[in-house]
Order: sequence, then C-alpha cells, then structure tokens
Amino acid sequence: MLIQTLQTLFDRDLKRLKAEIQQYNNEEKIWYFEKNITNSAGNLCLHLIGNLNTYIGAQLGQTTYIRNRDLEFSAKNIPRTELLSKIEETIHVVKETLEKLSEHELEMEYPIVVFDKKTSTEYLLVHLTTHLTYHLGQINYHRRLLDVG
Repeated sequence: MLIQTLQTLFDRDLKRLKAEIQQYNNEEKIWYFEKNITNSAGNLCLHLIGNLNTYIGAQLGQTTYIRNRDLEFSAKNIPRTELLSKIEETIHVVKETLEKLSEHELEMEYPIVVFDKKTSTEYLLVHLTTHLTYHLGQINYHRRLLDVG
C-alpha cells in the first residue's frame, strides 16, 4: 500500500517539477538568483535529480549513478532541454525501482546512514517525498517571483 502511495507522489511531483521548468518564459531565469534567494531553480532541480538518483536509484535500484553534490549547486546555464531530459530519466529510475520494491523491504534498514542514525527504507522514502515537495515549492516561488519581464 505504501509503495503505491510513494509511486503516486513521486510521479506527481516529478511531473510538476518538469512543468515548473517548462513554464519559465525566459530560460535564462532558471539560473537567476538575487538578494536572499541563494539557489536558482536550475540548481534546485539538479539537486533533486541527484538526490533521488542517489538514494532511490543507486542505493535501492542498483543503478550506476554517481552523485556530485557540489556540482548540483555550482553548475550553471545547463539548457532547459537537458534538465527536462534528466527529470524524465529520474521519473523512469524512481518508477522502475519502486516497482521492484516489496513491502517487506520497506521495513528493512536503509542500506546507508543518511542522517545521524540508521533508518528504515520506508522512513527514508517518505522523507524523500517531503524533500522533493519542499524544493518543488521553492522552484514554484522562484519562477513566479523572478521570471518577470
């Protein structure tokens, strides 16, 4: 039951992420920041892609993804088409991985320590949904505040 809920939430919000990036009128504004806004939508997008491909793809799905977290926040001016392609790949990785996961595996300890102590796989996956939603909201505000003119 939880797996189906997670699949629905990840699919919904990754599609929303894709829609947010597509809705920028000025592609350059995806990488814009000012005043107290220190992360661009592009960098938040890269961060979400890296996060999900690491903790779901590489750890649970056994993909060969290797994360470069620093680059998620330092890369600039990656074309929108490339971001959208990376989101699509992430949607596929998350879907494929969650389809293979059993309810029993959710109860098991997550393979690596992510926070200050060990957690269950279900705890980490629920955390990842809230993390995605948190940054998705930031991207939405970024677009509505800074993609002007």
